[in-house]
Amino acid sequence: MPATFGQALLRGIRGRCPRCERGGLFRKWLKPLERCPVCALDLTPQRADDFPAYIAMIVTGHLMAPLIIMLSLDFELGPVAMMAILVPLALVMMLGMLQPAKGGVIALQWWFGMHGFVKERLPEDTSEP
Repeated sequence: MPATFGQALLRGIRGRCPRCERGGLFRKWLKPLERCPVCALDLTPQRADDFPAYIAMIVTGHLMAPLIIMLSLDFELGPVAMMAILVPLALVMMLGMLQPAKGGVIALQWWFGMHGFVKERLPEDTSEP
């Protein structure tokens, strides 16, 4: 069980179960498993919907903007050359970010007990030194 939200989020981004980290999160590219094969966490309550796509678009746009500005100012490339570079790069970036974004959204929902997930936390150490 993760101690912090950051640990759970990182597990989800890596495509691992946010609770135990040993089980996988996906059975296909963007299709989550119904249960973690290791800890049996029920993953059916997840409702990632379109949020991972929005995350991928926003991150891609913010990373591509400086590159577009640099290419247009520092190199004398025509519109066809610019599109030949930028469109495939943007597609690869977006497709590469979709699964980690979806895993992160699922981990976020699990951590905060959203959409039917049970909010789980490690017991806090209340002993005083």
